[in-house]
Amino acid sequence: MSPKPFTLTLHMVASLDGFIAKKDNSMGWFDTSDSYEKGVSGQDPEAFLKTIDCYVMGSKTYELALELSKNYGWVYGDKPTIVITNRELTDERPNIEFYSGDLIKLVEEHLKPKYKNVWIVGGAQLAKDFINLKLVDEIRMGILPILLGNGLPFFDQLGQELPLHLKDTTAYKNGMVELCYEIKK
Repeated sequence: MSPKPFTLTLHMVASLDGFIAKKDNSMGWFDTSDSYEKGVSGQDPEAFLKTIDCYVMGSKTYELALELSKNYGWVYGDKPTIVITNRELTDERPNIEFYSGDLIKLVEEHLKPKYKNVWIVGGAQLAKDFINLKLVDEIRMGILPILLGNGLPFFDQLGQELPLHLKDTTAYKNGMVELCYEIKK
C-alpha cells in the first residue's frame, strides 16, 4: 500500500505590491469594494475548508486571529491548528497545539503521518523558514486590488531563487486574483 499523498500549501493574501499587513496590522484593506464582472463568485467556503486537514501558523498570526475572532469568529473552524512559537501563549481553543522545535521533524513525524492537506497561513518569517527548508509543495497567493505602499512584505529577503510552475489562477468578482504555484523540486 502506497503512503497517502501529502501536500503542504503556503497560503497568504497580499496587496498587489506584495504586503501581507500594514505596519499597524490593521486589516481594513482586506474589505475590497472593487468589482470585476468577469470574476467568479468563489467556491462554497464550507466545502472548500473541508479539504484542509490542519493549519500551521506563527504566534503573531495566532494572536491576530484571536483578536479578529472577537468580531468575525474563528475562521479556522475546529480543524487542528499548530502554532509555532517559543513563547508561552494561551490556548483559547481546544484544537490549538503549540510547537517549538525543528520544522522538518514537525512535518515528517507529526504532520505527514496524520494529514493529507496542511496549510501554512502566516506569517512571513514562518513562510520563509518552510520555503528555505524545502518543505512547501505549493504557494497559493491571493492578491487584493490595492497598493499599500509599505508594510510587512510576504517574501522578504528569501535568499534564494525558487522556480515555480503555475498550476491555477482564479479571478474573483471582488477583484482578488488567486495564483496557485507548484514549487519545482
